[in-house]
Amino acid sequence: MRLQNFLPHLAPVSGRERLRASIGVLLGVLLTGAVSAVALGMGTGLPLLIAPMGASAILLFAVSTSPFSQPWAVIGGNIISAAIGVACSDLVPYPVLACAIAAGLAIATMMALRCLHPPSGAVAMTAVIGGTQIDALGYWFVLWPVALDSIAIVAVALAYNNLTGKPYPHRPAEAKDRATADVPPLARLGVTAQDLAEILKAHDQVVPVDPGDIENLLLEAGMLAFERRSGGISCGAAMSRDVATVTPDTPLDEALVLLRKHSIKALPVVDSERRVIGILTQTDLVDRAASLRAGLQAGFGALVRRNGGGAVAGDIMSAPVLTATPDLPLGRLIPIMSDAGHHHLPVVDEEGKLAGIVTQTDVIAALFAAEQRSAQLSA
Repeated sequence: MRLQNFLPHLAPVSGRERLRASIGVLLGVLLTGAVSAVALGMGTGLPLLIAPMGASAILLFAVSTSPFSQPWAVIGGNIISAAIGVACSDLVPYPVLACAIAAGLAIATMMALRCLHPPSGAVAMTAVIGGTQIDALGYWFVLWPVALDSIAIVAVALAYNNLTGKPYPHRPAEAKDRATADVPPLARLGVTAQDLAEILKAHDQVVPVDPGDIENLLLEAGMLAFERRSGGISCGAAMSRDVATVTPDTPLDEALVLLRKHSIKALPVVDSERRVIGILTQTDLVDRAASLRAGLQAGFGALVRRNGGGAVAGDIMSAPVLTATPDLPLGRLIPIMSDAGHHHLPVVDEEGKLAGIVTQTDVIAALFAAEQRSAQLSA
């Protein structure tokens, strides 16, 4: 057996991320202690912090996407474990045995209540062997410092992680709900959430990663592999450049004329400098007509003309609008268009000005052309 087998295999992270996490832990512990000092007073003799909070801080700021790091896991796990630890300390006269029972019961309870938080095992043991100050607190130990510290450090994590670009609480991206029984298009031929669930169930062990994150990582890896195989087609190569547009002041009946004239389903909304500020789609117009409760016998165009009421594109456009850049690999648009419900993406330059538009048809045509080229080269 090689020594390397004893080392953890961690995903590489940048120096910037390591610094961000380290500063987060520092601020989390410092501000939590400060909150406790303000709430309890410096001269009370009560502990302002307990050691397991250091481990909680690492999870909250360095591994904030883990199920172990979510608010209910931290707060619920610590409070439940503290209560179990105090009870075991009172009922079991032998400290080592009390620690073992407390830790075991804490893990079982947290798993049952879906708030598994590894540092909470240390919280349960701290209630047993924390010293005379902890013993004197009894069940007050659950309230402070445990509950107070847990809530405070989660509050710091909420602020710090979101301000530094790490959404917290963490939720993996989900496909747009199509209100049908069908699974999203990309999942029909690839790995599905149900596939992952069955594999995880077969392994029968706790995995410290959200299954939704595993699914998204597999999808992103597939997109990267596709980009490599397709020769790196960019949005700029596939986009339509002669794009019909409207301004926020364009009347809806004029927008409808443009849609029909060009046989298209969406119009980018641009300002006087051609910066994209929204998009007007057929769906927006249908929703507008439906909201006015026009007669069912009237045609779509008649509904807009009769009931537009002087409405303009800026009144009903979708904004803000998701955009792409010319150098973005075309494969990156596949999950956006197939699962997230976007059918048209304006392509903008570095100044946010309209350079073109990519539609689902453009993506299909480009991918078909790439497949044809690949077949010709391999023939």
